Amino acid sequence: MHAQSAVLRPIVHFLQRFRQQSEVSNYVQRQNRLGMIFWLAAAFIAITSASALLADILPLQNPSVQSYQSINAPFSADHWFGTDYLGRDMFARIIYGARVSFGVAFSAPLIGMVIGLSLGMSAGYFRGRIDSAVSILIDSILAFPNIVLAIGFLFFAGPTLINVILVISFYTVPHFTRISRANTILYAQREFVLAARAQGASSMRILMRELLPNVVIPVASYSLLVMSFTIVLEGTLSFLGVGIPPPTPTWGRTIAEGVEELAENPWISFMPSIFMFLTILSLNLMGDRLRQLADVKGSNA
Repeated sequence: MHAQSAVLRPIVHFLQRFRQQSEVSNYVQRQNRLGMIFWLAAAFIAITSASALLADILPLQNPSVQSYQSINAPFSADHWFGTDYLGRDMFARIIYGARVSFGVAFSAPLIGMVIGLSLGMSAGYFRGRIDSAVSILIDSILAFPNIVLAIGFLFFAGPTLINVILVISFYTVPHFTRISRANTILYAQREFVLAARAQGASSMRILMRELLPNVVIPVASYSLLVMSFTIVLEGTLSFLGVGIPPPTPTWGRTIAEGVEELAENPWISFMPSIFMFLTILSLNLMGDRLRQLADVKGSNA
């Protein structure tokens, strides 16, 4: 009897450990799973951005062509979202307008992230005067009303797509700088950084080889939230009439053009507003989920 127990005891112990490891693995997989909401949001962003990118080869009507026989036409097979007060197809204007919104949403955060990473990592690693100077710069940017500066810059420089991207990317820098600074401070005292410093590695090598791969993950996950901010700001500038000039369609300008028709033809403003809302919501949902996973990985690093 004792011999059988001695033989079975290691087997039982192994099965118990295997079960515990399986439960832990399943728990980690459940925690790290992106979820259905994330994939639905990603599918909407992918379909909308692909439609905007391939708009020239898709069977869409010209968004700038006016048809006085179809002014304020309701939804139909020819005009899925109706037409506006000049007879222009609303569905085509929304798809082509997504080009500007997504172009700004992808370009401006990328520029802001590069600048913000440089400033934030320098401030978080060197601290002292560099940290103070960067903090004063970021606080100064945040203290100045972004709409006022954007309107002034676009008024004198011209409302081109490049200028819109530049002025919006300028206001994404503080967000990326603060996140990269906080994560740099978090990782700067970790063992692998201290080991690299003890081996005589230069500050540039530590920043690029040790800190950047760890800091860029939470910063990149946060970029989706910043993308939604850029879409709102670009739409606001177009709504105010200082964004991309006609005849290029934009969501903000299309919404503004339908304000006077709200009583009789609300879909002119309503449909681009719905697309903008769903895009911002999708980016926020994706960004929140990726940020949660990045925080979990960062805490366990």
